[in-house]
Amino acid sequence: MKLAAIDIGSNAARLLLSEVIVGEAGEPVFNKLNLVRVPLRLGFDVFENQEISAEKEGMVLQTLKAYKHLMNAYGIRYVKACATSAMRDARNADDIIRKIKMETGITIEVISGDAEASLIYENHVAEKLTPDDDYLYIDVGGGSTELTFFSKEKLVFKESFRIGTIRLLKNKVSDIQWNEMKDFIKSRIKNLRKVIAIGSGGNINKIFSLSKKKEGKPLSFELLKDYYKELSSFSIEERMRLYKMREDRADVIVPALLIYLNVMRWADAKDIYVPRIGLADGLIQHLYKEVITV
Repeated sequence: MKLAAIDIGSNAARLLLSEVIVGEAGEPVFNKLNLVRVPLRLGFDVFENQEISAEKEGMVLQTLKAYKHLMNAYGIRYVKACATSAMRDARNADDIIRKIKMETGITIEVISGDAEASLIYENHVAEKLTPDDDYLYIDVGGGSTELTFFSKEKLVFKESFRIGTIRLLKNKVSDIQWNEMKDFIKSRIKNLRKVIAIGSGGNINKIFSLSKKKEGKPLSFELLKDYYKELSSFSIEERMRLYKMREDRADVIVPALLIYLNVMRWADAKDIYVPRIGLADGLIQHLYKEVITV
């Protein structure tokens, strides 16, 4: 069975193509066929002007048309497409979604921050780790940060905050919002066992790659702090040259690190695992469950 997931975020749109094979024990195995990322950067429009510009609208439409052609080439029968923070805030989101449906046949669902957090958890990464610790999923995007916390293998909370990398770059995050996140985390995570963070998002994936750590090994809080200081000392152009980053990664990676560091500090998490999963992976898992129950 071949499935596709489309994640239209505030910084980029991703298309994940997967083939699902049922293992000997009956469990599904998800094999990645292709992953395409286009840096649409919708948040730069929306968080400043509350709507998507005509230029960006054209880019979105062309991207979805290209995704449609690629899905046809791979013989994809089932697709789930979702949009997050930028589309949630855009006044003209409904018109754009209607046009995409009309011209590509792709139905896009604008999901809440709460639903976004739930879909990221669909990857069940914590279940593969030791049950002796508590786990905090941290997903940092361009427009929001989703937190999902598990203690004693039970969901304690899932919460979305309007703090994201593009909002920080556009100076759209207030001290009040930072304090609300801090107070929430400290009030909900206290007197518990050791908290282990699980990070998702392109920025933490890039830091993991730079660290040269082996797969399955965590990054320490102190190492993230060192990368934050190091990368902050360079201009965007220097980051692009020295670390071989695209511009759309080089500008958001420092605010992303700031979010991860603050959340880990407030949760007293000393390590963060980076399983290289994201919303698109969760969408694939969710879509598979929908298809097999039909």
